[in-house]
Amino acid sequence: MKTPTIAFMSRKDFAELSLYQKNDYLQDITKQVLELRGDAYIPLTRDALSRLRRFYSRRSFADLRLEEMADDAMRDVLAKLGENIVGKELAKLIDSEIPPSAHAARIKRPPPIDDDQLMFFVPTVHDAPLKDEVNLMDVAPFSLSKMKRDGIIRYELKDCVITVEGGAEVGIANAYDYDIFLNMVSYLAEEMRRYRAAEKDNRRTSLPSQVYRPTAAQILKFCRRERGGKQYDELEKALDRLQATRIKIVNVGKGSRRDAESFPLIGRYKVVSRTAQDRIEQVEMEIPGWVYEGVVRPDGKPSILTLNPDYFLIAKPIAKFIYRLARKAAGQTEAFYRVEDLHYRSGSQLPLRKFRQTVTEIVNDAKSDPLPDYDISLRDGRDGPILYMKKRQDGDAPAQSEMILDNSAVHHSA
Repeated sequence: MKTPTIAFMSRKDFAELSLYQKNDYLQDITKQVLELRGDAYIPLTRDALSRLRRFYSRRSFADLRLEEMADDAMRDVLAKLGENIVGKELAKLIDSEIPPSAHAARIKRPPPIDDDQLMFFVPTVHDAPLKDEVNLMDVAPFSLSKMKRDGIIRYELKDCVITVEGGAEVGIANAYDYDIFLNMVSYLAEEMRRYRAAEKDNRRTSLPSQVYRPTAAQILKFCRRERGGKQYDELEKALDRLQATRIKIVNVGKGSRRDAESFPLIGRYKVVSRTAQDRIEQVEMEIPGWVYEGVVRPDGKPSILTLNPDYFLIAKPIAKFIYRLARKAAGQTEAFYRVEDLHYRSGSQLPLRKFRQTVTEIVNDAKSDPLPDYDISLRDGRDGPILYMKKRQDGDAPAQSEMILDNSAVHHSA
């Protein structure tokens, strides 16, 4: 659906309104958006207004916290409002204020103009760990380059050795291919949520299937990508790389037993149907056993972490890696890593000097274009620069200060 034409108030003008004026304005634009969409007007509740005020000021979908809303109708209204507000603003930004050449300097790319990612499957994105004690978010289980990467990525960590190996013809899956893996895990997590809800209501139901059959359009929409011909053409190549990429974990902890396990990112896949232009229309992929068992848990506690939907908009693979590491290590608090350790955990093929320069650029760019959820800054340590990652609280401005930090507080990779 084309984004409705509504003259939204600027964030600066909105900030100058009183609380009551803001609420009246938000109720008014809700009515306009719903009418233009042909939907019945539903007045916003106090809770919905509170979420929408924060969203309007910051334009972060995380502020809507849609996954926490029990009222389905109100959640749907907020999702539609978010879609229209951001879409209208970005259309103007792309057309007049940001030349295409400037996009390379931004951490996040603009979402598609008709972006409605939050309305497909689940409002949050999930990442799956390998086992309770080993999580893929500690390292990059993909290549940071779009160019074909041969060979093996090897991570020697404290308690295990993780290797990532791709196929001889296609190489290792890259960071953008991995978005499709996240889509698959999110689908399974949502199916399990529905399964548990049905069980709670004493309705007969079955566990989710281990076969996932999305359309190409659904995958691209969920990953917040434009749905042009090139994206469809690249999808089959991405599936080839995901299916060929295998991860192996060898536990090397205390004791004489040496456990090893190897598995693919996705199982068997096939193209179910194609369009008249010979582009993929629908695919079928097998959810590998290690993913299925990690989400479909008998104790009802899936071993997954929630990611901000704006993760998909991060344009730089190293920034994607930093966000995932912050989500795992910092969580709701903070974490520290030496840049040298980040270089190792990322599997980057860049020389350390160039990698350090890239991280510095990302930190500087994050002052005006922050990473989702986390503030990042570089600090001086005795053995080199340290990346400081801190969970952003409501109302916090992006951190911009630098300080001296003793290396004793830093996480090490070995």
